[in-house]
Amino acid sequence: MSATNKVVSLLPRSFYEHSPEVTAKNLLGKVLVRDYQGQRLSGRIVETEAYFGLDDPAAHASAGRTSRNAVLFGLPGVAYVYFIYGMYYCLNVSCEPEGQAGCVLIRALEPLDGTEIMAKLRHLPSVAKSRLLASGPGRLCQALDITRSSHNGVDVTSTSSDLRIEDDGYQPEELMVTPRVGIRHAKDRLARFLIPGNPYISRKF
Repeated sequence: MSATNKVVSLLPRSFYEHSPEVTAKNLLGKVLVRDYQGQRLSGRIVETEAYFGLDDPAAHASAGRTSRNAVLFGLPGVAYVYFIYGMYYCLNVSCEPEGQAGCVLIRALEPLDGTEIMAKLRHLPSVAKSRLLASGPGRLCQALDITRSSHNGVDVTSTSSDLRIEDDGYQPEELMVTPRVGIRHAKDRLARFLIPGNPYISRKF
């Protein structure tokens, strides 16, 4: 399945001016695009997590604004990338009006364009199962070559950015919410959103 020949539109900044919960739901089904060495890499967003800022002990913004998390307090629609476990990058997008911290973690993609390149970036055979490419926040960043040094602070609403989120008209028939995963604090909060039955989500619910 490819998004290449579909009519698409770039999500505007206003799309991200809502709460993390609303934005996380609305991002399901949208297409994350990475321009990589002249090639289009893309995947449909099938799983997200909402992080709520100062009142959320699991959020990077909970301790207030720092040089590390400043993106979260800035304009909505900007990439916030962090490094975890000394191994993986994770991609978030800021939301809420400027000055109010909040973000959405992109947890999993259904690969669309550039799957052979994604496999190479993931150090997998070109014929590797597509589920192995981007079914998890660390995997998808590796598959799209997203790093903190290259993409933290990138405006995903700009046509000139090499990292964008587009709408190709796809609407999931059903959404599901579960507790967030892989965190120590506020782990029971219902803030993980996914497309049920999609084989590319990061883990079972």
